[in-house]
Amino acid sequence: MSDYLSVVYNKEVKPYTSYPQKFISHLFSLYEMKEGRRLLEPGVGRGEFLRLFKELGLEVSGLDISEKARELSPDMDISTLDADASAWPYPDNSFDFVYSKSFVEHLNEPEKYFSESFRVLKPGGTLITLTPDWESQHKTFYDDYTHVSPFTFVRLERMHSLSGFRNIKTSKFRQLPTVWKYKFLNYFCAAISPLVPVRTKNKTLRWSRELMLLSSAVKPLD
Repeated sequence: MSDYLSVVYNKEVKPYTSYPQKFISHLFSLYEMKEGRRLLEPGVGRGEFLRLFKELGLEVSGLDISEKARELSPDMDISTLDADASAWPYPDNSFDFVYSKSFVEHLNEPEKYFSESFRVLKPGGTLITLTPDWESQHKTFYDDYTHVSPFTFVRLERMHSLSGFRNIKTSKFRQLPTVWKYKFLNYFCAAISPLVPVRTKNKTLRWSRELMLLSSAVKPLD
């Protein structure tokens, strides 16, 4: 099978946009990240998000199943690994943050992801996970044939808890920067979402309708 980064995420199919910068700046502020902290991104892909974390002063590492991920970001520490099948190549208690976006739904055994995240995080470290919200995306979830593990609010929280995490916080999240700033617009999006076609090509309407789950959880100090 062809490499997914060359086919699905080449810049002709998925052009680079300003969204990653807005999104990473939002997370950096939301989770009170500081320069010098260490962050790991499994499923690093084209490296857009990881590079932005690096530019904000974090020490970054990444994992991806594709060799091309390393080619696209030769200046960053990226290892080639099938996270579904292998232990991660890092010692215990190595990172302050483990972050992934649109990744855990691709794993056949996501419990390995959560247990490895717990292992490599330092005590007090934070796991940040974004994944499609099954309740709002169930009609289109399997349009991506690599999606294998749907998550609901309850499933995501329980998987964190069973892996040992505490202070688990999960919320529904719209990928619209305007909504992050003006939260009352969530009510407007919720009102119009039943009227939005399931597979609309308009990105603003799409992200008004489709929700992600944004979750954070902390590895206990003891």
